[in-house]
Amino acid sequence: MRIEDLRALIRTIPDFPRPGIEFRDITSLLADGPGLRAAISHLAQRASGAGAAAIAGMEARGFIFGAAVAAQLGLGFLPVRKRGKLPVPTIGIDYALEYGTDRLEVDPTLVPAGQGVVLVDDLIATGGTALAAAHLLRQAGAVVNRALFVIDLPDLGGSRALREQGIAADSLLHFSGD
Repeated sequence: MRIEDLRALIRTIPDFPRPGIEFRDITSLLADGPGLRAAISHLAQRASGAGAAAIAGMEARGFIFGAAVAAQLGLGFLPVRKRGKLPVPTIGIDYALEYGTDRLEVDPTLVPAGQGVVLVDDLIATGGTALAAAHLLRQAGAVVNRALFVIDLPDLGGSRALREQGIAADSLLHFSGD
């Protein structure tokens, strides 16, 4: 399946979570077996050229795509979790959300110093979560210079923000607007 064919599998939900927002819903892509397989395959092809030794994904939908890409490439998967979800000592970072703050955490013992890691997530908007995850993984010793997404909302500037931090951002699909 071609990348452009995936566009038809992404639903747009108007006025969610509030009026004026066009929400890009990937659950319809997840429910389509051939589409999901194709999205994972396209992401894996791009990740394989990045020389990564591991794939990292942010909770929650980054786990779906990131773990599948890691499995397809025979690489380990590093979960970047929300606060309090890991049963071991962690390092963490607080980051800004539209309505407050959140925290991401990782187990630093899973990241050998200098290990190349590619970030994978379903969507990039402002880039806050991806930037926080990259900073956290770098703090743990990873080399993070590539991030892959199924969807980019380029008008919100997340990919640009990643590039400004030395991280090449690549997405399968782009949707203008928010």
